[in-house]
Amino acid sequence: MLEITDNITLQDWELSESFMRASGPGGQNVNKVATAVELRFEAARCPALTPAVKSRLKRLAGRRWTKEGAILLQCDETRSQQRNRELVRDRLVALIRQALVAPKRRIATKPTRGSVKRRLESKKQRSAIKSNRGKITPE
Repeated sequence: MLEITDNITLQDWELSESFMRASGPGGQNVNKVATAVELRFEAARCPALTPAVKSRLKRLAGRRWTKEGAILLQCDETRSQQRNRELVRDRLVALIRQALVAPKRRIATKPTRGSVKRRLESKKQRSAIKSNRGKITPE
């Protein structure tokens, strides 16, 4: 089980890990030990998440969201398999916590009369500057 918040926990069946050989530092160890971790989280089938959270999670996950509704996260930053497992789980928790926060609705406001007047005045000044750049006609 993976605890996200006090009332949201992910069950073991929702998470699956696979290990593979990592690239990068490690010397001969890289060719022998599978230290990279790929975590698969079945987000679409998760009963702990509401549909609104799932849709925000899908948007946040981007290309990591599969057609089956799972999220794939990979980590091969360290030489230790255990540390990579911790890092990838932390990333998943952070992603879900970010999806739990509902964005504030933007309330449309009208510009003030003064700001409209200032904008139009600056446009007139700019127009005057540009119109003076025209060809000079000989008299």
